[in-house]
Amino acid sequence: MSRQSSHGGYENYQASRPTFYIGQHDSGRTDALTDSQYGRVLDYGFSFATAPITNKHFHDRVVALQKSYLADVAARDLTAAERANPSLPGPTIPTLTDDDTSLFPGPNITSIVAYCSPWIDLYAADPLVASLSRQVLNLEVAYASFCGVRSVIIPGPRADDDEKRVAQYGRAIQEALRQAARTILVIHLPMYREPGLEEKGDTLSGAGVYPTAASTAVAGEEIDLYSAWDTWHTVRSMCAYDPRLFVAVRIPKRLPETELQTRWFAEPLHYLTFAASIFQQNRAGFPSLSKSHQTLINKYMRIKNAPYVLLSDVGPDAAELADAVDFHASVASASAGASSGADFPSLAEAHSSPSSTDKKKHRSASNAYFSYLKYLEREQEPYTATETSTLATFQDWLQSPLQPLADNLESATYEVFEGDPVKYDQYEKAITAAMADWKRLNRPSSALPRSGAAAVPAGTPTIPELVVAVAGAGRGPLVTRVIRASKATGVPIQLWALEKNQNAYVYLLRMNKQVWGGKVHLIKTDMREWAGPIAEGHEATGTVTKVDVLVTELLGSFGDNELSPECLDGIQRHIARPHGISIPQSYTAHLSPISYPKVYAELAGRAPSDENAFETPWVVHLYAIDLVSQKVPGHPRFQQAWEFVHPVRLPFVEDWNAQHGLKKVQTGGGGAMTLAAGLNEHNVRHCHLKFVCRPRGVMHGLAGYFESVLYQPAPAANGSTPEPVEISTRPDQIDRKSKDMISWFPIFFPLKKPLYLPQDSEIEVSMWRQTDDSKVWYEWLVEVFVWAGQSSRVKVAASELHSSRNVACLM
Repeated sequence: MSRQSSHGGYENYQASRPTFYIGQHDSGRTDALTDSQYGRVLDYGFSFATAPITNKHFHDRVVALQKSYLADVAARDLTAAERANPSLPGPTIPTLTDDDTSLFPGPNITSIVAYCSPWIDLYAADPLVASLSRQVLNLEVAYASFCGVRSVIIPGPRADDDEKRVAQYGRAIQEALRQAARTILVIHLPMYREPGLEEKGDTLSGAGVYPTAASTAVAGEEIDLYSAWDTWHTVRSMCAYDPRLFVAVRIPKRLPETELQTRWFAEPLHYLTFAASIFQQNRAGFPSLSKSHQTLINKYMRIKNAPYVLLSDVGPDAAELADAVDFHASVASASAGASSGADFPSLAEAHSSPSSTDKKKHRSASNAYFSYLKYLEREQEPYTATETSTLATFQDWLQSPLQPLADNLESATYEVFEGDPVKYDQYEKAITAAMADWKRLNRPSSALPRSGAAAVPAGTPTIPELVVAVAGAGRGPLVTRVIRASKATGVPIQLWALEKNQNAYVYLLRMNKQVWGGKVHLIKTDMREWAGPIAEGHEATGTVTKVDVLVTELLGSFGDNELSPECLDGIQRHIARPHGISIPQSYTAHLSPISYPKVYAELAGRAPSDENAFETPWVVHLYAIDLVSQKVPGHPRFQQAWEFVHPVRLPFVEDWNAQHGLKKVQTGGGGAMTLAAGLNEHNVRHCHLKFVCRPRGVMHGLAGYFESVLYQPAPAANGSTPEPVEISTRPDQIDRKSKDMISWFPIFFPLKKPLYLPQDSEIEVSMWRQTDDSKVWYEWLVEVFVWAGQSSRVKVAASELHSSRNVACLM
């Protein structure tokens, strides 16, 4: 059954594109902007600007405290051991004063982004510098939060080579999060340590403390592309994936491999920062970005909560902003003079005051970098059919899987399912192909001759009626498609529609009267309890016949997770043998390991109140994810877990049904895996899959997809085999098999603890589909291995065995 839960059908958003919110940052700014200066920045078109929390006065005060402490220690007659004593009292920075900051609460405060002092060094090897930096961070974050600032950017560490100091940095961030309970903290990091992209300016540690990426390159050392991401992963892990912790990524001049770009795409991005140095001049001499940069921006901007763009050190410069102060002051002075004088200013006053032309000229200020980004905004590809604003709201949003057997769905839910034409077009194509094959191959029909019907003259060509049943008809979209296929092929049909939802049954009765002309036999029943179709013309005797074509749409996000196998087990006994057809004919479940930090953070927040948060297979519109495995020979990125085929072609199925009948059997006491009676044991499945991960990374769970062969047409007269009619949710197959289909979101099997993946590791996934004859659930386990030699593998990580038994789908 369709599973995109609450969004509508297709919408016409072809003219709609993502919006860029562009901010201005000046790394040399030491004071917050005045209202006039901020207005000047907005005149350029920027949406926001950054502001330092403290000023040079505070910097000088901290440096003076550092120097005086060192001088005091040096003046004392201390041994080396005494100086290294961790109990030696250190300096404490006094609280801020109004001389230390120019940031104050005001009308623009909520649209200003605070920037912590770039001269602090939380990564410092010197304990004194680290302590002073941590104190500065706490003072600044607490004060910014008091002022009403919504987000604070914190400079990231300037190196990644010391795990101890990375942990030290992360501990400081964890502490700062407690200082500002409602403020977002954003760590500013490079996408990778590209030569020339290092932060400029000295820190409390002094000049030349950290080797630059340029000196690393000169020394012939290889640049570690993933070191900055490793640092971020350590920090956010120490902060327990706090939902108020985000990352700002400095975009490099040379973009790294696609895997690293996708890695950052999956992270909680708040800002993308662009320095002037990454732009290149076009033929007209204006700044522009490479095609690869444009592609990256267009991709990142399609996230539901798209990152803001921060232009760094591209203007307006200090001189322009100082001019803004003079201009606005002159306007205010002229206004005050006019209002204090006569009703009209004198000729001298009018001549000396700024003209309207000057004001307009001042207002039309432009910035070449900003203008270029707005050009990119206009040049983006419009939203596609699968990127409508409604669908975008469901990106990375957790939904509990529906249980259509246990629950009766509402009309609005059915209406949502029916909003996807692609799925029903594929179904109609499959039904049409099945009827055409039946007609072409002259297969027998299960329709019985009507008693008392007039004999057909010999030699008169006739097409026997086809007995068709739609099980789980809902509001009847598949019934309509069956009728259309019958008309298209010229194959007459006897049509039954089954629905257990008594409320939907009322709707079907109305459809039969007003749309289908009363030609559909409506049965209100669970399909598993149906006794079979009573042959037309034999109602008096109650003669039951067979079904030639059974049509269902019982598929879930993982194919079988809404108990399609169990439902079809209960009705497939009515399918004619050996020529009867089930649509769908088969479906397969597929898995791929993914990094999903945003959703993991949400589940971590739910876990204290929901003990099953990490044991539930969630239906999610997967978007901000990183597929951590690579496609290698024998181990594709998406791998099949198992398959179900219908009808079940087993010689003992009829005997089994005759032995056990249709009564529900009590569980327990059997020899099945769960000590059940074993009636549903044939629908148990197990898989063991191996994936290969080349770069190091982190795994938060498994993405689940499905594919289904609705119908495989019979070979043509020339012996060729037509392509099957299929639907798929696999990202690498959906465009080929069912492009723009939105009926099903994927399923996500989370892990309670993220698994770190070393470089060139192998991920092994074990999954079980379990049952106890009354419900169905999944169990999953993930293990990570690395090769320690040519013939030796070592397990480096493993999850616990997860089980969805507590939230199992009821039969």
